[in-house]
Amino acid sequence: MASDLNIIGESKKEKYESLYHQVKALTETESDAIANLSNFCSAIKYGMNFYWVGFYIVKQDELVLGPFQGTVACTRIKKGKGVCGTSWLNKKTIIVDDVDQFPGHIACSSASKSEIVIPVIKNNEVIAVLDIDDDNYATFNETDQFHLEKMATLTLNWF
Repeated sequence: MASDLNIIGESKKEKYESLYHQVKALTETESDAIANLSNFCSAIKYGMNFYWVGFYIVKQDELVLGPFQGTVACTRIKKGKGVCGTSWLNKKTIIVDDVDQFPGHIACSSASKSEIVIPVIKNNEVIAVLDIDDDNYATFNETDQFHLEKMATLTLNWF
């Protein structure tokens, strides 16, 4: 089970609240989507020390790799395939404690052990997914889900 405290006692909630305000300030005067998505990914990756943070953007019938921070990633994902494609299909956040146990998981990196995928929904359609991987098992919980879903709403005006 993921802990909500890091080694210096700062809670996930406190870190996410701080990151929310940082990302909002970084992006509120910038109109370029790629710049904003890139800074969003960097702030989350380094602010939370996750293994990989990125966006897949819906283009026709596929998710196509967008801005990210981390190791080389899969470029295209079909709807319903892997964690990202399943999140897109179901329009729901998915938390996976052990990616090897997720049926049909797409292994872009063998270092990835746990994952959370948040769909970005505009006008009742998924327009992108925020994909976050960690190299530890069971990293993500309801705290991550709540705050990452809130942060994902910042991206709606960039698409």
